[in-house]
Amino acid sequence: MIDFKKIAQSKFFRGAIFGIGVFIVGLLIFQAGMFVGYHRAGFSYKLGDNYHRTFGEPNQPFGNVPPFMNVPFEKLSNAHGVIGKIIKIDLPTMVVEGEDKVEKVILIKDDTIINQFRETVKPADLKIDSNITVIGSPNQDSQIEAKLIRIMPDQFPLKK
Repeated sequence: MIDFKKIAQSKFFRGAIFGIGVFIVGLLIFQAGMFVGYHRAGFSYKLGDNYHRTFGEPNQPFGNVPPFMNVPFEKLSNAHGVIGKIIKIDLPTMVVEGEDKVEKVILIKDDTIINQFRETVKPADLKIDSNITVIGSPNQDSQIEAKLIRIMPDQFPLKK
């Protein structure tokens, strides 16, 4: 008869279980990286796809290629936020030019928190040329659905 208790207490069995556990954790970490990379690349791809529709320019497939097309992965636009200057407001959306000179459309929803210093303000308090930080998540229309917007003081201009 096989003594399962003795097998479960053996060093080989414990080592095999530990190895399988490490392998599963490694796979989970790899899958998380794939998930983040997929969403980051998908946002930049959709931003390029929707560029002309979003900014009202005619579709020129072989004409002037926007600067964010054909860039390495490290240079892909951040899909989950932006730090930059407001260049257009058309509530519930606004356009922010980020530090990388890429314009991003921000969607302000009912649950978006907008802070200026310690006060919570309304979307109507946003002004063109204000420096802001946006944290959110990308949607299917190449917009960033803002969860938090922080209006930065004017005495701290962003990098140029």
